[in-house]
Amino acid sequence: MTGSLRALAQQWLAADPDPQTQDEIQVLLAGPEEDLEQRFNGRLAFGTAGLRGPLAAGPQGMNRVLVRMTAAAIGQRLLEEHADPLVVIGYDARHKSEVFAEDSARVLAALGVRSCLLPEALPTPVLAFSVRHLKADAGIMVTASHNPRQDNGYKVYWADGAQINTPIDSEISAHLDALTPDIALASEGHALITQDTGALSEAYVAYAAGGVASHSAKDLSVVYTPVHGVGRVPLEDAFAASVFAAPVVVPQQADPDPDFSTVEFPNPEVPGTLDLALALAQDEQADLLLANDPDADRLIAGVPQDSGWRVFTGNEIGALLADHVLSKGQGADRLVATTVVSSRLLAAIAAHHGVHYAETLTGFKWIVRPGLANPDLRFVFGYEEALGFAIGDQVRDKDGITAALVFAEMASQVAEQGRTVVDLLHALWERHGVHRTGQVTRRFAGPNGGEIMANILETVRTRPPQALAGRPVTEVMDYAAGVNGLASTNALAFTMDGARVVIRPSGTEPLLKIYGEVIEPAAAGKAEMAETSADQALADLLEAASGLLSGESPDKRPDC
Repeated sequence: MTGSLRALAQQWLAADPDPQTQDEIQVLLAGPEEDLEQRFNGRLAFGTAGLRGPLAAGPQGMNRVLVRMTAAAIGQRLLEEHADPLVVIGYDARHKSEVFAEDSARVLAALGVRSCLLPEALPTPVLAFSVRHLKADAGIMVTASHNPRQDNGYKVYWADGAQINTPIDSEISAHLDALTPDIALASEGHALITQDTGALSEAYVAYAAGGVASHSAKDLSVVYTPVHGVGRVPLEDAFAASVFAAPVVVPQQADPDPDFSTVEFPNPEVPGTLDLALALAQDEQADLLLANDPDADRLIAGVPQDSGWRVFTGNEIGALLADHVLSKGQGADRLVATTVVSSRLLAAIAAHHGVHYAETLTGFKWIVRPGLANPDLRFVFGYEEALGFAIGDQVRDKDGITAALVFAEMASQVAEQGRTVVDLLHALWERHGVHRTGQVTRRFAGPNGGEIMANILETVRTRPPQALAGRPVTEVMDYAAGVNGLASTNALAFTMDGARVVIRPSGTEPLLKIYGEVIEPAAAGKAEMAETSADQALADLLEAASGLLSGESPDKRPDC
């Protein structure tokens, strides 16, 4: 095997146009055989709608050679289906993103495939919107979203505007397997490559602003951070088009920075990432804090309380937005959707409003599917607990900018009634019960991380817990067997009276995740008391569930 890997590395080196990764390959060829095997045995797999991984040489890293091969595989698959396909290509501000996008356009042009390249680093929702707006046959977004700074990624959409799914992903992967590193490129400025001049971003902003009532947040004081990403300008433009008050932007994080210099991880969920934003919001005595992740497809929000700022969880934002959206509209043909690891609260809200509810596997490549599969229904809202929200189906992916506008609209309207967003949440709890959720995660780095995770899950699968935190397990659901018509996935769920635990591997990072939820009734005016009780019950549940992850102590992160 070593000889064949060495030959592959030499072939890769000859095709690599990047001096940095050329040097990496030279070092690998001169170094220990196990290092070469780790980088050249296999390749990054198609996970969450494409590729994601560290910037590094070889097929196990994100680099120009792998990107060119992937673009060629996408082009070959498109030409099987279309005589004259069109691909929209966007990119964020991470290291190498722009050159990956330009390489992709040139590879597609060499195959005879037209592309429209967005003119600058822009949010993922702009690209997702543009696929449907242009009636394109596919979309490519170069982004690693909220992953660590050393990562980049390659997100692929198809003609329906949704992230690729089975069998498209496996068909592209098969084309990729058959390719060699020496991929042909068209010249720069080829006639099949068009450069958008900003019209697509303008169309997206108009769409986003059109989803909220004008002037509804004109007096709302908002502090905002894009966390060194690309969300600031489109969000400011959308606020202005909605005649909302301009947000105060955290200056240290206002401009794109691929090194994410003020945060350890560019993920708003990670403790510490919002410290600068919370300090500014306190100084400004703001009414609302909003934050996007670096590619602006996620949203987190917070409001002031007597005891300081309350930052809402993804499940809480999802419930609040869903109830607001459903209260604005009418019709029993409306559809809302969430995932098997998200809170059960959305199902109760849907039943209250008399609308359709769907539950999917994790990820927006699944969340939008019930709407596509049921064209007689109107998809009005979908969310996942990891801060992803879709309002309507023009953007068939999570969209942190439209979600920010709608959250601001909601906060402004409730303020006019002399109430707060926390009051809205408490009203939902009094109606449906307090739903408190949290996570336990453990990272498995290194070449054997995937195997270790698989072994842990198999152990839990074959010896499931009989009880957790003193609550007897009443139902075990193994999603690998396909549950309720869902595709097979490596996840397990344990249901108890008033509680639920789900365990699954992350689709984008080497993590095992345990999701816990506790549901407790809340009498009128007693939501805070019920919340305190639920918080303790959740902590007990997560502590018990963490025992399912054998070995070193996990990173326990209740999101309450």
